[in-house]
Amino acid sequence: MKTDVLPSAVLFDLDGTLIDTAPDFIRCLNMLRQQHELAPLPAEHIRRSVSNGARAMIRVGFGLEPEHPDYLEKHTAFLDLYEAGVAIETTLFEGMDELLLDLEGRSIPWGIVTNKPARFAIPLIEALGLAERCATLICPDHVAERKPHPESLFLACREIGAEPKQAIYVGDHERDIEAGRNAGMRTIAVRYGYIEQPESVDLWQADIIVDTVSDLAKLLQ
Repeated sequence: MKTDVLPSAVLFDLDGTLIDTAPDFIRCLNMLRQQHELAPLPAEHIRRSVSNGARAMIRVGFGLEPEHPDYLEKHTAFLDLYEAGVAIETTLFEGMDELLLDLEGRSIPWGIVTNKPARFAIPLIEALGLAERCATLICPDHVAERKPHPESLFLACREIGAEPKQAIYVGDHERDIEAGRNAGMRTIAVRYGYIEQPESVDLWQADIIVDTVSDLAKLLQ
């Protein structure tokens, strides 16, 4: 990826890329397990599945798939717990605020394209003070097709006024990189996110891979 060309916009995935939501996912899942008289799971055991959402949390926490008769009850209970405290322990990844300030200082708009429903994403970015800073927030509620379909990235670029081929998409999941490629965007995979098999990142066909937020910041500078 050519790093000497100023991007027209930088778009980020949310969980595991821009912000560290894992602590609240871990807290809520273990709260739900406690309600069912089950011992808490180790944080790292839960953390690596966070990018796969609530369905993965119920699989990790209870070994249940959607077709199981007990799945819906636990899935709903987990989402209710999470909605009640989306930003109790969630923070920007260390160094990310400085990265965003640098983009803002150079008048490069940044936005968020996530598979996280607006029900959770909007109050979360408001609680973190990001709502007035990000140029766009695209959730599954705003499009017909989720990532890896490129529809959400195209919509984000339209809202920002950027050409997809001149924008960058940053993500910690294979579907993020696939969505970016499908949209004709330059892609950056971040290995610091919630990745079950870190070595698999090399197979995602991202334009570039970074290991830390510091590496990402240097690249975008």
